Amino acid sequence: MIPRAPAHHGLARLYRHWLVALFIAVELVTAVAALVFIFLPMSRRAADDLAGLMVLSAQTWTELPPETRPIFEEELRNNYQIALRPNMAPAPDIGLRHGWYLRYLERAFERRLGHEVFFLPEVAPDGSDWLWIAVAAGGRSIGVGFATSRMQTNPFAALAVALLLGALLVLVLAGWLASRIAQPIARLEQAAAHLARGASPALLPETGPRELADLARHFNHMALQVRELNDARTTLFAGISHDLRTPLARMRLALELLTIKPDPVLVQRLERDIDEMNQLIGLLLEIARGLKLEPAQDLELCAWLKARTEVHRGAANAAGSRLNVDCAGEQHVTAPPGALTRIVDNLLVNALRYAPGPVDLVGQAVPCRVPGQTPSVRVGVLDRGPGIPQDQLAAVFRPFHRLEGSRSPATGGFGLGLAIVQQLARANGWSVSLEAREGGGLAAWVELPEMGGAT
Repeated sequence: MIPRAPAHHGLARLYRHWLVALFIAVELVTAVAALVFIFLPMSRRAADDLAGLMVLSAQTWTELPPETRPIFEEELRNNYQIALRPNMAPAPDIGLRHGWYLRYLERAFERRLGHEVFFLPEVAPDGSDWLWIAVAAGGRSIGVGFATSRMQTNPFAALAVALLLGALLVLVLAGWLASRIAQPIARLEQAAAHLARGASPALLPETGPRELADLARHFNHMALQVRELNDARTTLFAGISHDLRTPLARMRLALELLTIKPDPVLVQRLERDIDEMNQLIGLLLEIARGLKLEPAQDLELCAWLKARTEVHRGAANAAGSRLNVDCAGEQHVTAPPGALTRIVDNLLVNALRYAPGPVDLVGQAVPCRVPGQTPSVRVGVLDRGPGIPQDQLAAVFRPFHRLEGSRSPATGGFGLGLAIVQQLARANGWSVSLEAREGGGLAAWVELPEMGGAT
């Protein structure tokens, strides 16, 4: 039973919180940057321009002929919302509270006039609000006022509205984006749960960002391997039951006949059946041992292949075959010697059984297909036998799959040799393949990294 994991927040919820916090932080940083580097400098410049215009208006009014002053005043009021008032005394400090723009304006007047100034609020006959200040010009004090409607723009309110709308938009987009990000992970979690329960999950779509697509591809590869392993296990159990039932039936019949009349031929048949069952059990144990990794050792491939030919020299002579080694120079690999020995020996046994004639053991370097890829070598067992049909090259790796129709181990073996080869190769992270040999025959290849062959 799979233990229940402690409760945690969902991935979509966590992503949503992180995205909202991130977007709000970005909005705040943007707002502060806009305020410091855009709005405040623009306000300071606008206040300085208005103060300069008002002082210039007062000075220009004093220099104009009296008959043209009314026209000038009307133009200022209509076009610039500025009014002039002759002989206005400087306004006292009445404790008028105002914002940052008027403070900038007061500082601008102080820089131009050289003394502290204060604004005097007033309501015009039309109900509009005005602010007045006294400016010394032409030997007299001239009141200059402007309508507060010139200050209707409110960047702080604009920023607040932008932040509010941005936060609402962020909540919607963060929820949508978090679900989009978490959806593939949720599908992976469901598929992994199905796999953990022993079910065969549907393959995941290998789409989206590169990391998620790679993750889906690796999971699909693992799911297919588990599916193949389950199929192989089912086939293995079915084959075991079949191949054990046949000699057991013969043994039961022989025992019944022996109770009637002892016969040395029946005894020999019993011994052959026991040997056959022992061989089958040994092969099954070899498959089981293939799942256990052994320590890797440094092997000089060419010398190792020559040593294998000496081991199989007697069997090759008995089968009418000739073993050759094709391996140039020194090629070092780091691999578990037991696993590599069982793989090559199984391939050699198949070649000697089905393809009498010359058999070549090949060791060669594999050129890197991708820059930066780990160099690898491959070991091959190449024969000149009848070969394997193209549509059977993948099927022969299944347990108990035999090309010939009989079920006799004497003619076709148990059909476990190549299954053992594939099992050992997968357990060590190697690849094994079969292909038709140019000029006739079969080429069986095992590819493993040049360094670090064990995984």
